[in-house]
Amino acid sequence: MRYIAPMRWPPVLVEPVFRPPSEASSLILQLTVGCSWNRCTYCAMYRGKELRVRPVEEVLEEVRGAAAAVPRVRRVFLADGDALAAPGVLEAVLGAIREELPDVQRVGIYGDSRSILRHGAEGLARLRKLGLGIVYFGPETGDEATLRAVRKGATVQRQLEASRTVLDAGIKLSVMVLLGLAGVEGSERHARATGRFLVDAAPTYAAALTVTPVPGTELFDAVENGAFQLPDRWGMLRELGWMLEEMEGYRGPFHANHASNYLPLKLRLPRDREPAMDLIRRVLETRDETALRPGRGGCDRPPGPGMCTMARSWRRDG
Repeated sequence: MRYIAPMRWPPVLVEPVFRPPSEASSLILQLTVGCSWNRCTYCAMYRGKELRVRPVEEVLEEVRGAAAAVPRVRRVFLADGDALAAPGVLEAVLGAIREELPDVQRVGIYGDSRSILRHGAEGLARLRKLGLGIVYFGPETGDEATLRAVRKGATVQRQLEASRTVLDAGIKLSVMVLLGLAGVEGSERHARATGRFLVDAAPTYAAALTVTPVPGTELFDAVENGAFQLPDRWGMLRELGWMLEEMEGYRGPFHANHASNYLPLKLRLPRDREPAMDLIRRVLETRDETALRPGRGGCDRPPGPGMCTMARSWRRDG
């Protein structure tokens, strides 16, 4: 009698589960539960979870289940907050995806500076050969003081090293930074340092989101008790303008079109840098409410050619 390997479908997901907006159509497989750091003052995503690595056989059964249920899936995202922190499971699952789901074109994963540097360029290159195609990395800021204040657990230099390590391994790098993270007091310092960081890191893709205080975080408590003052919507736009001013020499996509952003922009630099800065200056000078996102103060009509403001994959995330 022929042995049939066990399979399960649908995959087990320990909620809440998060994924990047660009992975909206991806099959999600949860390798780890929780985040390997889980101390950032602004993030509540994994506060209710203790880090654990799921048994590798469980995940392999889910890969085999996917091969039977959705054999033509094209993209896979490996959750939770830092599945790079589970190296043994990761290699086994990537190998199974390659064998059982041959139509998969890209596998994505979240990573932080510690796990990226722990693997190193050689280790990540081995993962690339197994099918890992993109790492989503949130340095959040290029400002040393802000990194310390939000308990990111890394220096600017370490975050740059992590960015370069991913790229040196031949893997695409998607970087996220946060407008407003340093509050009113550190606003310009944070924005300009972050723009310079993005130039130095030279990721494949970069996105600026707007920080949103979430109940259960230290940032939320600080805003509530008056210890931390967020920039208003015009202040957030000024930060985006300062950031772009420092991004001369940056080449590639730069998006600020997440649902959290007031003036949603989808840019390709250097082509769109000057027009975007002009637009931001004009909106700030006129306080033009109609240029802002609905629900955050205006309409969603694109401001002009080459500056498409809405990407459906981001809007689905609300």
